[in-house]
Amino acid sequence: MKKISTLSFLLIALLSFNASAQDTIIGEVNYGLLEKYIQAAKEYFPRRKIMDAKVEGAKTAIPINAVSYLDIFNASYFYRPDKTEVINAVNPYSVNGFQFGVNINLGNFLQKPYLGKKARAEYKVAKLEAQEYDNSLAIEVKKRYYNYVQQISQLKINTQSVQDNKNVADNLKYKFEKGELSLDIYNQSRINLASANTAKIQSEVNLLVAKDALEEIVGRPLSDFK
Repeated sequence: MKKISTLSFLLIALLSFNASAQDTIIGEVNYGLLEKYIQAAKEYFPRRKIMDAKVEGAKTAIPINAVSYLDIFNASYFYRPDKTEVINAVNPYSVNGFQFGVNINLGNFLQKPYLGKKARAEYKVAKLEAQEYDNSLAIEVKKRYYNYVQQISQLKINTQSVQDNKNVADNLKYKFEKGELSLDIYNQSRINLASANTAKIQSEVNLLVAKDALEEIVGRPLSDFK
């Protein structure tokens, strides 16, 4: 009974060690590579292109508004042939020859300074929104990258856990076959190995999902970055 208790303790200790022996991922973070991911996302991500288009549209509105000052003027001319009678129902003008006139739309004239101010304000807002989105985009890229690094580390841990549990299971199988421990302990080791394999497979799936999410936002395969 003492032998069984000792083996059980060693098995539990090994499994506890595997569960807690997770190295920090801080050292795995490549900040130079992360910056490349952020820049790539700013160049590729569709939402970022939309923000650029909004800024450009707001910027273009400023000179358009300035040129539109000409819209408030309406020039016209009239021509009365020479030797035409002053009183004429068809051409009732008192001066012969060309007559020029300029009309000013007073309402448009008064609106123009405010419209120009509005255009400049909208351009400023568009730039601020683009800057805000850049910050949000950078944070999202960092989140996806950190998760990707985490999943790489987790897969390494689970892979090592599978190997450790396999070693334990193989050793306990040998002892079981020699009659040195009970069937329950041997079966538990096989259960632990199966659980470790399941965790490893899940970590592989998580890594693939994290990789796809990061590639989605940077717009290129991660293998393109060095």
